[in-house]
Amino acid sequence: MSTLTPPKPDAVTAAPARIALRGPVRVVLRVHRRALWAAGALMVTGIAVVVALRVWMASAKELCPDGDITPCGGPIYQPSYARTSAELFLSDGGTVLLLLAGLIGVFVAGPLIARELESGTFRLAWAQSVSPAHWLAARLAVPTSLAVICLTVLIAVYRWGLWALRGYPYSHLIGWYGPGIFPGTGPAVLGFALLAVAVGALCAVLVRRTLLAASLTALALGTTAVALSTWRHLLWPTVLRKDADAIRLSPSDWDIDMGMITASGQRLYWEDCSDAVMTQSVEACMRDRGAVARFAEYHPISHYWPLQLVETGILLALAALAVFAAFRVLRRLHG
Repeated sequence: MSTLTPPKPDAVTAAPARIALRGPVRVVLRVHRRALWAAGALMVTGIAVVVALRVWMASAKELCPDGDITPCGGPIYQPSYARTSAELFLSDGGTVLLLLAGLIGVFVAGPLIARELESGTFRLAWAQSVSPAHWLAARLAVPTSLAVICLTVLIAVYRWGLWALRGYPYSHLIGWYGPGIFPGTGPAVLGFALLAVAVGALCAVLVRRTLLAASLTALALGTTAVALSTWRHLLWPTVLRKDADAIRLSPSDWDIDMGMITASGQRLYWEDCSDAVMTQSVEACMRDRGAVARFAEYHPISHYWPLQLVETGILLALAALAVFAAFRVLRRLHG
């Protein structure tokens, strides 16, 4: 006599979960296909701009490796218009990527979630054996996946564009630490995109009004971006230099502050003696206050990855909290 072997519990529970999530994902892709096409067009446009700048620079008639269009070693230096234009456009590439990530969050908050909650169309999905949790998970999974894929491509293209300006001694670009460059060259912008999706979902389930949810999301993300830009240098300990080394920083070093230090270790900053400029030199004023040596606080280029990873970790932690709160709010309101 043969017996029937029941399926494993994992297979029984996992298969329906995948099926339940697959349907809402297809609905999201179909209903919002125009927005997805628009996002793809923006990505292609960004790639095309960087490629066009690289091609333009390659075709410029530069006579020297430093970008000079006049004879090398001459008394006159003049960079090519292609190079200066590339600097101008690429100097704010990181800001552009942050704005794109923020737009994803605004879209999630408004058209993707809050509009359905406001109009009541979510009831149709929930009446078709789709639980509220699966419904929200699908609306988080689609923008999250697309944002990570598209922004990863744009980060690689942006870094490739900046690579053409490496070793350029007369560049007007702020270094790797520039607020318009730093976020777009590493994983920090991916963390910001995930936070944008999470905050958008949380605002949508809290207020359930399209315009209000989108506005709150934009405000929260803008505040976060400004806070990170202002206090980014505090995310990793700085390096301290004293004496003559304090005035010989590398161009790639991120200068945080400079001044003089007393024998007891107290730091005096240049602004502390700003009122003494008319009567004596600033350095003499500091010497009168007990200063014995110069100092400089800075981040060397080796701090790039620690700063990127710490910032990314903070953004991911905030995103996880926002997602958790969104599901808790949805469960409390709708079961």
